[in-house]
Amino acid sequence: MTNDKWRIERELRTAGLEVICGVDEAGRGPLAGAVYAAAVILPFEIDLPGLNDSKKLTEKKRNELYDLIIDSAVSFAIASADQNEIDEINILNATYLAMNRALETLSVKPEISLIDGNRSSGVMHKNKCITGGDGVSASIAAASILAKVSRDRYMLEMADVYPQYAFEKHKGYGTKLHYERLCKHGPCELHRVSFLKRI
Repeated sequence: MTNDKWRIERELRTAGLEVICGVDEAGRGPLAGAVYAAAVILPFEIDLPGLNDSKKLTEKKRNELYDLIIDSAVSFAIASADQNEIDEINILNATYLAMNRALETLSVKPEISLIDGNRSSGVMHKNKCITGGDGVSASIAAASILAKVSRDRYMLEMADVYPQYAFEKHKGYGTKLHYERLCKHGPCELHRVSFLKRI
């Protein structure tokens, strides 16, 4: 995270936009499970120690920040699009679907949403793309943590339902272990059929 993680939000506030939401996803790449998205409106310039891109944090730190973000957010929402929707409309459109579901569920409506990445054509709300946003924007970093922790917890629950795939170890990503289990057991209802071309 850059030292000034509020720079982008501050510039937007200077331009007259005060209710700013961060949006990010987790789980675009896995072979199994839903893609998750989170939308977060934080109190402006709140100090959340250690806030950063979820991928750069330990699991313990992500869980700590998850609780802090939920406790302090002006509004937040977490949503998903499941593996059947991913297979039906493709992963990019399913990601937009999850983002729109999260944005629509917010109790406070944002004036603009900051989207991590360089594409947002399917997001049905006023937005601004920020490449590498989870490392430079506090709002997007918070969303990345909520999405990542929520999806990881969901995959841990699925590990109990489908113990033969060891989802608790790889969260559905295409690791060597996951492919070994797929070859042995075949896919289950949780797998994305459109992602299994290599098997």
